[in-house]
Amino acid sequence: MIGTVFRSEDVPADDRFDHWREMVGRMRSPSDIISSHTTDFWAEFRLMELGPVTVWPTSFLPTRYRRSQRMVRQSDPELYHLSLLLDGELTLDHAGRNGAFGAFDLHLADSSQPYDLRPADDLRPAPVRGVGVDFPKSLLPLPPHRVGELLGRGIPGREGIAALLTDFLLGLERQADTLSPADAPRLGTVVLDLVSAVLGQALDAEAALPPETRQETLARRITAFIRQNLHDPELTPPVIAAAHHISVSYLHRVFQQHTRGETVAAWIRARRLEGAHRDLADRSLRTTPVHVIATRWGYPRASDFTRAFRTAYGAPPTEYRQEALADRDQHGNGA
Repeated sequence: MIGTVFRSEDVPADDRFDHWREMVGRMRSPSDIISSHTTDFWAEFRLMELGPVTVWPTSFLPTRYRRSQRMVRQSDPELYHLSLLLDGELTLDHAGRNGAFGAFDLHLADSSQPYDLRPADDLRPAPVRGVGVDFPKSLLPLPPHRVGELLGRGIPGREGIAALLTDFLLGLERQADTLSPADAPRLGTVVLDLVSAVLGQALDAEAALPPETRQETLARRITAFIRQNLHDPELTPPVIAAAHHISVSYLHRVFQQHTRGETVAAWIRARRLEGAHRDLADRSLRTTPVHVIATRWGYPRASDFTRAFRTAYGAPPTEYRQEALADRDQHGNGA
């Protein structure tokens, strides 16, 4: 498991808001934290320390976070705070800008400058939900004066590279209980690479990013594209390369660096067979013909599917399905 979990209901009711204020103050730049819901306060978060990067999915009743110039002078951890808003509406006054943000917007703040982040409706008792990402400013491979252009501005989190970052952050939260602390530094590197690419794209300054960051981001765009198109039997390296405006040879080089030697074709085949393997053992799909499942995973010819499946799993798909479903029926396992 990665991260520690906080739930306000684990704290006496009278102490919940003060406890929340103290914990957020330790995690992020010190600020005044104000809420109209102090008597019935509710909040949850998971704190994931991924090397120098901190990711914390959180939900809380509407709360205002105000960092003054005096607070900046007293204590500055030299951090960038990137926030992905999932539910609720927030307004941010920062770096001379005023921005309003809704679901799946990203916004960036600098601990070295005052800010005022507040809910659009402080009295509405619906929780605000989002994911915070905090990291040292020195680790962002972009010129500080260019990053300053993004402070207080919204970045759509469902478009382009930002969608990859959004999916990765949500996946971290979903998989946190199954991940090992040994995974944390590598995951932090991935988060920082994606954040750098998102901000670089927003500035149209991707060329300023290190080659490693650009390649890692490209590889993740490629694997996301492949997963979305596994059903297409025409999904081939030339098609993938053309979709990303790169040569086939560069595609192979970037991909094998990302997968530690696995080829594009082998990775596609493995993902297709994994999907078919899972569907064949799914009791809710037991009446779906094998050839339909095969076609769904990019195998329009039954003979090709049978041969590939037998090679991967040691049995033809029909035989595997019978045994898997019989075993699940016998042991009462869900689909």
